Amino acid sequence: MKEPAVSADPTQTLAFDTSCHLFDGCGFPAPGLHSFLFKPLFGDGDSNVYFNKTMLLALLGSIIIVAFFWAAFARPKVVPGKLQMVAEAGYDFVRRGVVYETIGKKEGEKYVPFVVSLFFFVWVMNLWSIVPLAQFPVTAIISYPAVLAGLVYITWVSLTFKRHGFVGAFKNFTGYDKSLGAVLPLSMTIELFSNLLVRPFTHAVRLFANMFAGHTLLLLFTIASWYMLNGIGIAYSAVSFVMVIVMTAFELFIQAVQAYVFVLLTCSFIQGALAESH
Repeated sequence: MKEPAVSADPTQTLAFDTSCHLFDGCGFPAPGLHSFLFKPLFGDGDSNVYFNKTMLLALLGSIIIVAFFWAAFARPKVVPGKLQMVAEAGYDFVRRGVVYETIGKKEGEKYVPFVVSLFFFVWVMNLWSIVPLAQFPVTAIISYPAVLAGLVYITWVSLTFKRHGFVGAFKNFTGYDKSLGAVLPLSMTIELFSNLLVRPFTHAVRLFANMFAGHTLLLLFTIASWYMLNGIGIAYSAVSFVMVIVMTAFELFIQAVQAYVFVLLTCSFIQGALAESH
């Protein structure tokens, strides 16, 4: 019997032996945490310089977004060309469909650039999952959603203190309502814990978990298609390959939805900070 076809090196992207197939006497090389670890492109963990694949994808994604909008709006025309039209459609979708609908036009206009930037950054980071050669969603690494959620959290908390002052912000965070009577202290404690600790955590984890799970499923069916490509297993391999196509299409939908949900929650937090009564 062959040893399970999983590489001993935990930093390989897929970490499976491509010569291993069904009926060859080797176990199925299931994806796992090793599928989310990458060797540094340069530098190492013991030095001050460390740069790996996910960092490269995040950098390239940022450059692509900036270059796209720069090219689209560098010389705007009254009758827009194709590039400007696409950029305007995306910008207007976030501005009107998310910011205006959640915060309102008057209060929300100043936050449009921030929310648009968040939306397209998250979306492009998600899209790397289905791009050939890249094939990895940057947001499946928890540090990236955590930093984005942290930026939203800082914006939300600072706006709350700026708009309402210390006492007003405290009431905002705790959901203070004297009509609750004896249960008010318990209610305030739960609300404070939920707003200041649970809310930013779930904001980051919601995005991370969806991208992590989606990528794992894609890996599972992709590896299974290759693993069963042997003898009678070819029939099963074909079914698995169909699932790869189906899951890729589904991931396209989920990637956009998760970017939308992330900025929708962002606007909801900002709206709560700006609201006069709670």
